[in-house]
Amino acid sequence: MARKALKLASWTGVALAASASTFTVTSTWILMTSVLSGWASSATTAVISYDYLTSLRSVPYGSEEYLQLRSKVHLRSARRLCELCCANRGTFIKVGQHLGALDYLLPEEYTSTLKVLHSQAPQSSMHEVRQVIREDLGKEIHDLFVSFDDTPLGAASLAQVHKAVLRDGRTVAVKVQHPKVQSQSSKDILLMEVLVLAVKQLFPEFEFMWLVDEAKKNLPLELDFLNEGRNAEKVAQMLKDFDFLKVPRIYWELSTKRVLLMEFVEGGQVNDRDYMERNKIDVNEISRHLGKMYSEMIFVNGFVHCDPHPGNVLVRKCPGTGKAEVVLLDHGLYQVLTDEFRLDYCRLWQSLIWTDMEKVKKYSQRLGAGDLYPLFACMLTARSWDSVNRGIGQAPVTATEDAEIRNNAANYLPQISQLLNHVPRQMLLLFKTNDLLRGIEAALGTRASASSFLNMARCCIRALAAHKKKNSRSLFRRTQISFREAFSLWQINLHELILRMKGLKLASWVLALLCRLLPTSY
Repeated sequence: MARKALKLASWTGVALAASASTFTVTSTWILMTSVLSGWASSATTAVISYDYLTSLRSVPYGSEEYLQLRSKVHLRSARRLCELCCANRGTFIKVGQHLGALDYLLPEEYTSTLKVLHSQAPQSSMHEVRQVIREDLGKEIHDLFVSFDDTPLGAASLAQVHKAVLRDGRTVAVKVQHPKVQSQSSKDILLMEVLVLAVKQLFPEFEFMWLVDEAKKNLPLELDFLNEGRNAEKVAQMLKDFDFLKVPRIYWELSTKRVLLMEFVEGGQVNDRDYMERNKIDVNEISRHLGKMYSEMIFVNGFVHCDPHPGNVLVRKCPGTGKAEVVLLDHGLYQVLTDEFRLDYCRLWQSLIWTDMEKVKKYSQRLGAGDLYPLFACMLTARSWDSVNRGIGQAPVTATEDAEIRNNAANYLPQISQLLNHVPRQMLLLFKTNDLLRGIEAALGTRASASSFLNMARCCIRALAAHKKKNSRSLFRRTQISFREAFSLWQINLHELILRMKGLKLASWVLALLCRLLPTSY
């Protein structure tokens, strides 16, 4: 009973950290620390809270001694949090994975400590792996494979992956679900629901029931590896024209709900700059590839891979061509966007890119933000309101702006909770996806480049034009739409060219002329 009570109390800190970290940029760190300090009945959270309160109490704020001491407290607390995630596995690991990807938001001590959860989470024993394979495939490992590596290539929250060789000589990756995760996940969701209701009683201004609803909907899908295989094939077909994208092939004859056999593909994690330098892979090229891939998923197709943490996105030199390639793994969690939501989201991003503040307000409110549309725009872009008003593509993110976002987040905590409770559920996983992608960009040093915004604008123009042509019965009208689409894309290409030659004296007046021609929306 005591162990269950401890786990219940510990769950509070991590579950509420998840509610912030998984779905919003600006609230992650504040919710994690504030909630951890509020539940002293948990041994782990109480120790972390006590450490922060007592270690920094007598040191002058902002002094060199304070900064050094705070760094040590961050590191100790991060290790305790990592140990908590590893001890409880499942949902805790998923929370830790996301926190570890937020380089641009969380203290470095936390992200560097929690990064191990991307591919080095607690492992199932080989006895457990053999048991799952025997139960699902009806044969022993030695009957199916010539060789099967006992040491997994990586272990995550729900499963681990082993390298193996089939009897026909094919090298494969074998994803095996942790044996207890199915039964434990339902208990975790029930516990989460109890805790969310308890928090609502203590803090009526915070609404987190949407977190429970999303977990109930998404976790069963992630635990069905056949669903993951279907998603992998769908996205591979959908993005088949992107020669830089590699989605490992699924071998259906040896796949079940708990075992998934895939083509084996090697590569380095997408946030590993050292790997890219050693293999002569251009980080800017990889960042552009990611931006194009996700813009296509979100704006054009409305079928979005929502778990792009670094352990799920690899990079490599393609063996056949020598070109840089992005390898997309773990297709268990996708968000399907309705056409209405997708098109409003396109129009909102167009308005943000071209700094049309009236339309930023209009489409933010269409997406459920109400009077909190400035906060919504800041959460969506991970930029300050001043930067949004000046134009998010005009200047890169600075360390000062990052610090401003971190420091001001606490002031808007009730509003953030209110906003997350009112936006469409489709938006929640997009917030998480945006968080993870920005974490990758921050690690690569390529965050928020003008080029990435222009790629988004291209996809928005194409998506909106396709919608208009689909709903037009007139050949003349469709031709007119196609012409405007081509012209708008040409303008963006010219704009991009100007940005590349902005060092030339000629660029300044050409850019000014072009800005007059560019439409504020399509």
